[in-house]
Amino acid sequence: MIDSTDLELLDRLQTDARVSNAELARSLGMAPSAVLQRVRRLEERGVIQGYLARIDPGAVDRALVAFIHLRTEEALHETDIPVAVARLPGVLEVHDVAGEDCYLVKVRVADTDALHRLIREGIGAVPGVLSTRTTIVLKTFAERFDLALPDPGDGPARRRNAR
Repeated sequence: MIDSTDLELLDRLQTDARVSNAELARSLGMAPSAVLQRVRRLEERGVIQGYLARIDPGAVDRALVAFIHLRTEEALHETDIPVAVARLPGVLEVHDVAGEDCYLVKVRVADTDALHRLIREGIGAVPGVLSTRTTIVLKTFAERFDLALPDPGDGPARRRNAR
């Protein structure tokens, strides 16, 4: 069970994963050893799945974002297609979706030439992919990485660390 202290801890860590254990303890009014124990427990349970550095995509020549809708020939949940697509360089997310398409894929690549190669030589080469439909992002107005954590006692989740 995740309690209110765990939620506060998660909120702080997803805002700044490099915050020191001592600073976490100070902000939560706890002993550093207790905070460390809670963090380790959350890691062991898989609640905290890792720590990442957010990189400016433009700085590493990955400024173009696209969403690719895939239609496939397979029966539901009897395929390796999403696994094969997820392994392709540039693929960030693969979602099983409801509707006319089977999967929604988010990619980041250098430019339209790289997108063309990814679609034709990567995704198009995966057995069972029937068709793709691509939407290129012109400008991103919001892209969040932090989750809207529930506030204990409030019911529905809301963004606790709005910036």
